Amino acid sequence: MKTTVEINDELLNDAKRLASEEHSTLRQLIEAGLRNELNQRRQKNIQPYHMRDASVGGRGIRLDFAGRSWETIRAAIYEGQGE
Repeated sequence: MKTTVEINDELLNDAKRLASEEHSTLRQLIEAGLRNELNQRRQKNIQPYHMRDASVGGRGIRLDFAGRSWETIRAAIYEGQGE
């Protein structure tokens, strides 16, 4: 897509010079810079997820469930429910 943007003369000259030195184009340099800026701004808006501590007091797994499969434990939890 074509568009028109006003860019500071000094900045534009620096960008053209850099693109030439890197055997690239001004378009590629501008697109890369714009992508980078967009990504940085998006990351700033993403709040890290913090899971609350949902641990409960206790002494760990009951001995009769130690070494048992999750299917066995889950079946015991839901035994008699939903029938």
